[in-house]
Amino acid sequence: MDNEKILTPAGKTDIASLYLSEIKELLSAAGEPAYRAGQIYQWIHEKRAASFDEMTNLPASLRRKLAETAWLPELTVAAHQISKADGTQKFAFGMHDGQIIESVFMPYKHGNSVCVSSQAGCRMGCHFCASTIGGLIRNLTASEILSQVYSIERITKERVSNVVVMGTGEPLDNFDQVVRFIRLVSDTGAGGISQRSISVSTCGLVPMIDRLAEEKLQITLALSLHAPEDALRRTMMPVANRYTIEETLAACDRYFDATGRRVSYEYALIAGVNDTPEMADRLIRLLAGRNCHVNLIPVNPVRERSYRRSSRVHSEEFKIRLEKSGINATIRRGMGADIDSACGQLRRRVQENA
Repeated sequence: MDNEKILTPAGKTDIASLYLSEIKELLSAAGEPAYRAGQIYQWIHEKRAASFDEMTNLPASLRRKLAETAWLPELTVAAHQISKADGTQKFAFGMHDGQIIESVFMPYKHGNSVCVSSQAGCRMGCHFCASTIGGLIRNLTASEILSQVYSIERITKERVSNVVVMGTGEPLDNFDQVVRFIRLVSDTGAGGISQRSISVSTCGLVPMIDRLAEEKLQITLALSLHAPEDALRRTMMPVANRYTIEETLAACDRYFDATGRRVSYEYALIAGVNDTPEMADRLIRLLAGRNCHVNLIPVNPVRERSYRRSSRVHSEEFKIRLEKSGINATIRRGMGADIDSACGQLRRRVQENA
């Protein structure tokens, strides 16, 4: 396991965060045959077992031993909203230590997507995001990120084919556990999801982008850009005070060179702030010559913030301007507009009512 403090009840082993080789080592130290590791791994990641009691091909003695010494995350549903408009489902999950995280299930024609959280809270301070209100409480383990996917599959009885690590938290601020999660959830030997169907968002932690490039994963990196100039970006995102746009885009270029995976640039359209034709032209000049995709996101209103979403007309005009300049752009389909759709809203509401 990574050399960091992992939060589990009563010091138990976080077995769902272990790779198969690590489970083999664990069982070998306990005097158990190596093939049992494969059975346990299959139960966790292929059959989505929620407890050791479900692992019926293991001896009862081993199941008891695992229950005493190992841990499987158990998420409780603190709140569950279903959109009448498009079937999006938003979950506020309670964890063993009382913290609340958010996850979203989004049904599409091409397959089901789940947006997962990587931290309880966030310390990045982006002004348009409700997740950062209250700051960072703690990182999630790889198994706690995994359990969001597995729990939603059990609840909806639907298989997930795409994963987006864009919920509460900055994924690259929890680097080791997020990378471990990606390798586990994409393990084809356990019926995993293709890495090409996994996206990871970042506000732009330049050293961590370079570390991610070294991992040679085949995921999509999504940079939260949101402004084409440093002065404006600094008013929206505190991380812009540490890394300039030039430094951040250079790291994204290095990621593309190392992985061959096109970078997606997230751009939240905020009425009267960054959605003007002038801003579109500046973005065009910034991204000229790059193999990239721009994901335009009419910002979700957050009660504690003053930002307003760009109109449909302005959003479409912005997109057309980019496309005419040869930049691939789409407007993100608004999912769950009739529920707490903005990141962090449902979590915050549950916390306020606790």
